[in-house]
Amino acid sequence: MKKIIADYNLKELENFVLSLGEKQFRAKQIYSGVMRGHNISDIPALPAALKERLLTEFENCALEIIKTLRSADGTEKYLYKLADGNIIEGVLMKYKYGNTLCVSTQVGCRMGCKFCASTLGGLVRNLSSGEILSQVLKVNALHGGTESRRAVTNVVLMGSGEPLDNYANVIKFIRDMAAEGGINISPRNVSLSTCGLVPQMYDLAEEGLPVNLTVSLHNVTDGERARTMPIAKRYKIDEILAACSNYFEKTGRRYIFEYSLIEGENADEAHARALAVLLKGRPCHVNLIRLNDVKERKLLAASEKGAQIFLKTLTECGISATLRRRMGADIGGACGQLRAGYIKNN
Repeated sequence: MKKIIADYNLKELENFVLSLGEKQFRAKQIYSGVMRGHNISDIPALPAALKERLLTEFENCALEIIKTLRSADGTEKYLYKLADGNIIEGVLMKYKYGNTLCVSTQVGCRMGCKFCASTLGGLVRNLSSGEILSQVLKVNALHGGTESRRAVTNVVLMGSGEPLDNYANVIKFIRDMAAEGGINISPRNVSLSTCGLVPQMYDLAEEGLPVNLTVSLHNVTDGERARTMPIAKRYKIDEILAACSNYFEKTGRRYIFEYSLIEGENADEAHARALAVLLKGRPCHVNLIRLNDVKERKLLAASEKGAQIFLKTLTECGISATLRRRMGADIGGACGQLRAGYIKNN
């Protein structure tokens, strides 16, 4: 596999084209073309000889969209093929305030959470920063966006993979995506979801990137959490809460807990009250999620009535909470479902 040109920011491209004996302005032409979602061979204004030279070192495109599913609610799910043939996926969710793209950060995942289809085949490899960025650029272009008139306005790192398990590439992706002259999506419009890798949570607080930190909590005790999340055997809830407090102190950004409501596991009123006690007084928000069923795991979503009771209990206890609208359930909206089905049938 050749290099990925989206791994290079503008300064890095300038250094590269100068090393080829080309004029510095060619870097801006290349960069603008990449930010518009073009393959190298399709970048306007580049001489054919320079395109050929680039293609000796770089893949023509980091990834291509090979399948698109559209939900009745407007959600779109994409299956991407990477240059090495690996498969990842993403989801575009349309809201009144803009379009949010859920991106993958790894091919597969090694965290082993039982409610997530991304982990079914384990971790294959990390994505490079440019492979993560290319998901945004391709979907932005698909919907008629440019680097100055974005069709993708918000990004969530909640697709396949654990973002903090691919720390260096994820941080570079966030910085490169926010760069002026590029697609320029602010870190404030980025949500990063982690299952709770505590050391990396502390590292993230030092980066100076005001991203929205989201922690997959999903239960109220370490023992119960470990039943569905193996990472709970390594990092305790108290350690995660301390890392969250540090993040707030360093960034001033409140943090979010995701809590998937699983029937018979964590979705009753007693769990709601225990969660309220755990989080009382913290600058946080709870995002309740009715699980998208993952048949391989034999886990079922809580009922709508049960979810509403859970939400009401939290809010009556003074906890800021919302119940996420289920989006894309009819097209396999949960992480890893589309990829898993494709791999199984191909």
